[in-house]
Amino acid sequence: MKIYEIILLGIGLSMDAFAVAVCKGLSSEKFTVKNALIVGAWFGIFQALMPLIGYFLGALVTDYIQSFDHWIAFVLLGFIGGKMIYEAVRGEEKKDASVAFWTMLPLAIGTSIDAMAAGITLAISGAKIYLAIAVIGVITFILSVIGVKIGNIFGSKFQKKAEIFGGIVLIALGLKILIEHLI
Repeated sequence: MKIYEIILLGIGLSMDAFAVAVCKGLSSEKFTVKNALIVGAWFGIFQALMPLIGYFLGALVTDYIQSFDHWIAFVLLGFIGGKMIYEAVRGEEKKDASVAFWTMLPLAIGTSIDAMAAGITLAISGAKIYLAIAVIGVITFILSVIGVKIGNIFGSKFQKKAEIFGGIVLIALGLKILIEHLI
């Protein structure tokens, strides 16, 4: 994968975390840099950790699936992107301003499960995993901090649009991988 593809993947994967960060900002009466940094750290670390786990799982099976790996990448990214779009259109997230451990842990895991599947795609594509997880983690951190601030200022206006955008980006990356291998 090229760096711009990894950046796009990072943006796409971070949209769930961004949307939840917007909710955190929405439900906070007052914006604090500390809380925004805590939210960003939780989401950034988990968005970096999960692709690493997925990468090593994917690396175990890469030799066996090389002849159809592009279809797997297409289906995984398409499914993740479609799921994000569906969830954005379907309904609203529960709002809770807390950044306590037991509040953030399930949110961080829940928003990064898709990133584990993307890690399998990274293994199949032969991406440099440490660069990829650094980029994905940093992008998610930055967008999550911004999301808390946006949520605190503007409310839920951008939440659904961000999730839909992220889903479209992931579907487009899956299509690009498929088309490159078929041509």
